[in-house]
Amino acid sequence: MAKVVIIDDEASILELMAKFCRGLGHEVVQCQTGMAGLSSIRDSRPDLVIVDLRIGDIDGLEIIKHTRAESASTAIIMVTGHGSVETAVEAMRLGAYDYLTKPFDLADLKRTIEQALGQKSVTAASSYQAAPPSAANSSRLVGGSAPIQKILSIVQRVADNDSPVLLEGEFGVGKQLIARALHESSRRSSGPFKAIQCSALPPDLLESELFGHGSPQNSIFARTRGGTIHIAEIHQMPMRIQAQLNGFLEQAQVSSQTMYNGSGFNFRLITSTTAHLEDSIRDGKFREDLYYKLSVVPIIVPPLRERREDIALLVEHFLREQALRSGRGMKRMEAFAEEFLEKYPWPGNISELRNAVERACALAEGDSIKPSDLPAKVTQKVEAPLDPASGEGKQRLPIGGTLDEFIRGQEKLFIAETLKFNNGSREKTASMLGVSIATLYRKMELNVERKTTS
Repeated sequence: MAKVVIIDDEASILELMAKFCRGLGHEVVQCQTGMAGLSSIRDSRPDLVIVDLRIGDIDGLEIIKHTRAESASTAIIMVTGHGSVETAVEAMRLGAYDYLTKPFDLADLKRTIEQALGQKSVTAASSYQAAPPSAANSSRLVGGSAPIQKILSIVQRVADNDSPVLLEGEFGVGKQLIARALHESSRRSSGPFKAIQCSALPPDLLESELFGHGSPQNSIFARTRGGTIHIAEIHQMPMRIQAQLNGFLEQAQVSSQTMYNGSGFNFRLITSTTAHLEDSIRDGKFREDLYYKLSVVPIIVPPLRERREDIALLVEHFLREQALRSGRGMKRMEAFAEEFLEKYPWPGNISELRNAVERACALAEGDSIKPSDLPAKVTQKVEAPLDPASGEGKQRLPIGGTLDEFIRGQEKLFIAETLKFNNGSREKTASMLGVSIATLYRKMELNVERKTTS
């Protein structure tokens, strides 16, 4: 058990980290101001300090300096937002062990804490040694469809060979989850997993994060020693930085094969993209030589609409996830509501489905989720046959709206098409529809005094 001081002015984040650290068996002091944090550090001489970069009364960098002055043996972890990576690197120069970027994963927090303390918990060590995580059993990867089973099979086969993996697929299909499954299924599972989003950082900060201000020991490659790096949205990486990455990987492979043989930096590289990189190469936006280095093992992740049989499993998983998060009983999705979920095309894929289930859980009044609890766009894009008797033709019904709204919409559509048929003549249209010209104008939401056209 270690003494841990956590300093963060966001009460929810502070409470989350404190609860998590106590769950790991540590003694925790939580402080919502820098002054309270410094006082606790002086009084308790903690083994570990976790400090947010931006605190109202004292800058996080100042807390690192004071902590170093008070207790040189105390490990420090910096927590920062996406836009503060450069300052976070400065924090490491001042003596921080590592930093986490918000929003961070609790698994990353656990590993960073264990490494910063220079130990691994007995439970974590035994779980990795006695029963290495299996991609097929991973709680992160959910699905029984043929495409997902094929991906799981690839993950199991390549998990330990350290070959670079390129994940291609639309936004929200689960590329990050597959990257984690590769890490957790490998011999590197006890090492760090670090992810960097190329689209989230300005070029200078991206370059700094990757290569460490010209100091290799500050680079993400050095900080991920023994673990896995996931570079997301690789197609967004500027050509200048692509050239640097290509040179770095080439030198690593040719000179000492550090990426593969466990010496030097010793990391496994996974990249992902929402673009088709071969198209980007043809357009002159991506380096062909870098593409071949990254795509030793290419994995295409299909969109959710191409594996609809996974939707019910994912819904159940997200319902259970919400129940655990809220501490309440698990809600049940009514069959009719689940039917809507299975028919919707999910342009945002798994991410959109997760959000829809979370919203439904929040709005549902009882233990069951009804269609009315789902987002309107899910229920209003339901296809039904134009002729129920024959099943022929398709129409989209705005389920979730009122009958009056549906009838008004159909009226406007019918009037518009009849006007086209009559070459825009409103008098002919009114006569054909069997209504007065005044009624036609009212339904068209026009001024009845306007002159009609013949």
